[in-house]
Amino acid sequence: MKQLRYVFTIAWASITAFAASAAFATNENFLEVAPGVEIFFQDSGPTDAERPALIFVPGWTFSSEIFSHQIAHFSKSYRVIVPDPRSQGRSTVTISGNDYPTHANDLKQLIGHLGLKRFVLIGWSFGCLETWGYIKANGIDAVAGHICIDLPPKPLSTNADDWVEGPLDDIAAGYHTFLRTPQGQREFVQWYADEVMVQRDLSADEMSWLVAQSLRSPPYVAAALFASGNFSNYLPEAKILDKSRPSLFVVAEHWAATAVPYLARTLPNTKVEILGGHLMFWEYPQKFNQLLDEFLAKASSK
Repeated sequence: MKQLRYVFTIAWASITAFAASAAFATNENFLEVAPGVEIFFQDSGPTDAERPALIFVPGWTFSSEIFSHQIAHFSKSYRVIVPDPRSQGRSTVTISGNDYPTHANDLKQLIGHLGLKRFVLIGWSFGCLETWGYIKANGIDAVAGHICIDLPPKPLSTNADDWVEGPLDDIAAGYHTFLRTPQGQREFVQWYADEVMVQRDLSADEMSWLVAQSLRSPPYVAAALFASGNFSNYLPEAKILDKSRPSLFVVAEHWAATAVPYLARTLPNTKVEILGGHLMFWEYPQKFNQLLDEFLAKASSK
């Protein structure tokens, strides 16, 4: 019976996602951001809307496909832009620029190419480093709001009370043990999906899809982004947003006990919501989209 309910839920979600996506065509395109380096992006929804555009940025080694539920839902009311960051998804895999300051500059070029004047930046995991990196380099004049999905602005810290990605020894072990070969990367993503990203049991097809998403980025890219991400510090940019723009963190349940007091202490004006695991927007799209709808209604009015 549980399996039957699950199959029905997935089928219904697919039907509703198709119906929603049919409301506005999704344009799939490429932009050259450096000689021989293109980034792929999806552009959906009404381009003449008075509301700000929404820019969703995938996390470490993942593609725009991870936001399919959000594209289907939000493109009914907003212009929705979702890139595949450099060396991820359908974008060019390159040996250079696999770091978050470069990703942020690629995002700047995409925003300029599309002529976006007002937008909300929405990053998932290490995608937040790209959105904060954009703000660090370009300011917040065009930024109507910011949403970070489940990442501390300073992923590593020596302060025991801080919300971090994990103990330094564990981060180092992940880098040196797993992110050296395709097999190691595959094992790392499988473990992370089971233990951190999704709360329910994944089907074999779902696990294969998630792993395939990550393996579009070869291990040398995955390792470079892993190091760049963990040694970032965008707390100053998060504090600027906290004081000046509507800002939201959506935090996974498994580390809420640390994350919530940390955010209250460091970013007191920022709204915090708790939901699911690290991939809560994919596992619980209706709940997640409702949280964002409520936040965006306030951000759009300012």
